[in-house]
Amino acid sequence: MDSAAEKSIIALDNWLQSPAGAYVRAFEQACLEELTADIFGYNALQIGVPQLDALAASRMPNRWQVATRTSNADELAFASNGRQIAAAADFTELPFASSSIDLVVLPHVLEFTAEPHQVLREVERILIPEGQVIICGFNPASLWGMRQGIGRVTRNGYLPDTGEFISMPRLKDWLKLLNLSATRSHFGCYAPPCRTAHWLSRFAMMESAGGRWWPYLGAVYVVHAIKRVKGMHLIGPAWNKKTSKRPAAVPAANRIERIESE
Repeated sequence: MDSAAEKSIIALDNWLQSPAGAYVRAFEQACLEELTADIFGYNALQIGVPQLDALAASRMPNRWQVATRTSNADELAFASNGRQIAAAADFTELPFASSSIDLVVLPHVLEFTAEPHQVLREVERILIPEGQVIICGFNPASLWGMRQGIGRVTRNGYLPDTGEFISMPRLKDWLKLLNLSATRSHFGCYAPPCRTAHWLSRFAMMESAGGRWWPYLGAVYVVHAIKRVKGMHLIGPAWNKKTSKRPAAVPAANRIERIESE
């Protein structure tokens, strides 16, 4: 992983410790627990952001955590406490076999890596057919996105300056090119871009109002997609054509006579 990508991830890690970062983590934690609880399989993988226990509600027996080499000991210990095995790796070269993972969670990874397309290609490679991926990202079409745009001009950004935020339509186009079909999406964090926990809590009532009146303007989105493999079909039991008996067709005349007799 190059130094620019490492700096981006460090900037995100630091921001997640702020009041706004805690606000985002609380929403994403609740959303991910709801989504992952009903996804079944054997192997689940979380890539990045070890401060977030994205697989806490997963019922899969093997839950993996892949972090970067820049992750500190406390973050990796948190991953281990969540019954995940922590591994340091480059997100563009994941240490997993092809078609071996049932679920991958990517919390804010694509925005803070130099090669988001390659990361997605790696995710598609390791997912089994009909495997699932969940992606968290900052929504540029939100109050936070507008504030970030102004901050880049004034050099007083609200979100980490190293991030390249991806709109949901653009992300869905990327997924479609890799045969990853988006099935569900969620938005959250409708409070204005305040820097203190006090002011963020003052706008707590905007969560329900935003979800009802302007649902697509949440500061954060969560996209759920499934890996589709062309040409796949379910294989049923091999019936013996010689022994199987089809019901004999009833002659049309007999059917008419039966109707008339009734």
